[in-house]
Order: sequence, then C-alpha cells, then structure tokens
Amino acid sequence: MANATSAVSPLRRRMIDDMTLRNLSPATQRSYLNAVIKFARHFNRSPDQLGLEDVRSFQVYLVSQGTSWPALNQTVCALRFFYGVTLNRAEIPERIAYARTPRKLPTILSADEVVRFLEAVPSLKARAALTTAYAAGLRASEAVSLKITDIDSDRMVLQVRHGKGAKDRTVMLSPQLLGILRTYWRLARPKDWLFPGRGDKPIDVQVLHSTCRSATKAAGLTKKVSVHTLRHSFATHLLESGVDILLGHSNLSTTARYTQVATTTIAKTQSPFDRLSLEVVPPG
Repeated sequence: MANATSAVSPLRRRMIDDMTLRNLSPATQRSYLNAVIKFARHFNRSPDQLGLEDVRSFQVYLVSQGTSWPALNQTVCALRFFYGVTLNRAEIPERIAYARTPRKLPTILSADEVVRFLEAVPSLKARAALTTAYAAGLRASEAVSLKITDIDSDRMVLQVRHGKGAKDRTVMLSPQLLGILRTYWRLARPKDWLFPGRGDKPIDVQVLHSTCRSATKAAGLTKKVSVHTLRHSFATHLLESGVDILLGHSNLSTTARYTQVATTTIAKTQSPFDRLSLEVVPPG
C-alpha cells in the first residue's frame, strides 16, 4: 500500500492483520483494501501520508463521479478503519462524514411474481439456492454458505453460520422447502456445501446475482429483482400474514432479529413459501 503497484507492503500487511484480528469477513476485508488503494491512487501517494482534507477531497470526487451511496459509505467505513485502527489516529475517524443515504421503499414481489421468478431459473442448483433464500429470508452470502449439516429437519430450522457481522442465527425451515431440498439432494448429491461451486468452495454469490438478472427477464417482470428483493419480499409476506417474528422492529431487512426468538417459535412459524405452488425441478 506504500504505492499503487506494491503487492503486499508493510502498511497493507498491517491493515490486513488488523482486520483479521477483528474477525472482519473476507468480503469486507477486500472491500476495505480496495477502497484504501483507490484513495491512495487518486493522490498517487501512500495513504499514511494523506490527511483529513485529502479524505474530504476524495469524497467530493467520488460524489462527482456518481458513486452510489452504499459505495460511498463503504469507503467511509474503510477509511475510518484505516486511520483509526491501522494508523492509530483516533482524532480522524469521527470527522469522516457518512453520506446520508436517500430512503427508498424496497422492491417487493407478490406471491405470484415470486413463483414466476423462481420457475424462470433454469439451473436446478441456482433455483434451489434462490428458493432457499426466499423461503428462509436469507442474504445471498448466507444462502451460498449453507452446508448440508446446517439443515436440522428434527427441529425444522436452518443454522446460518457467520452471517452479517460474523454472527450465527437460526431461521425457519419450511416443510415445502425441506421437500424441495431433499429432491435437490437426490438429484445433485452435494457432499459438504449444500450448493457447491468449483473445487471445494460453495457456489459463487455472483452466480446468484447473474441468475437473478436473467430470470427477471425470462419471467417478464418489470421490477428489478435481486436476492435481497426475495429477502424483503419474505419479510413483507410474513407481516402481511400477521406474523410478528421481527419483534416489532420497523426495518424489514433486519431478519437477524430472529436470533432473539426461541427456536420453537421459529420452527412453528409458517414461511410464506409454504403458501406457494412451485415446480421443484426445472424442465428439461
């Protein structure tokens, strides 16, 4: 990080070690490193030689380039970490302002649109993964990281390991989803990862993102659908059915609140997926 082309400089190694010690996820580590590298390249100087005014100038530049609000705030998080932890300059982080993200209503699919979308997915593995994401309200990273041993059919729950914030949580396992996953297992025979990718790794999350784009088009939907759209739809459909499993919190994306609910309550709660009629195996 001492210059833009350095492979692993002492400064970069120190930041990597700092992030590892704090158990930041690999994705977060890559994001933080990329943000600091871009910051350094913008000024063509080592980031430890740059100060608060340089940070402000870089933020103005990013806004002028049309950088999205989430990306802007990811950069803020990265620079706050870099200055506050790696450089131990405690006076700087709190002065690096976050961008105020415009509040937008999430895209929600109707039950019929969920079925049309999932049945437009041609791949058995991707269809099973996206179906699981909707039926249990999972993030894309959580769905692809499931292992066969995370399915607890006795208690009718799924164990999510190292979710957002590296936290474990328990989510519902709908009877219909269990049946679909058993059919999927008989056909695909995964051994460790529920949705395996290349080598000994799970399916790449980008595969799901790409599948969402193609399935949206194939289903003839005008809405922009992502894995997170399925998650928002899951939470909304739960609330529409009168289930208050979010414990009164208004943020529909916060299904991590399930960790505060007894496992028996989670298992007894009907997933909105159980009210849908869906073909398990793609045609052909």
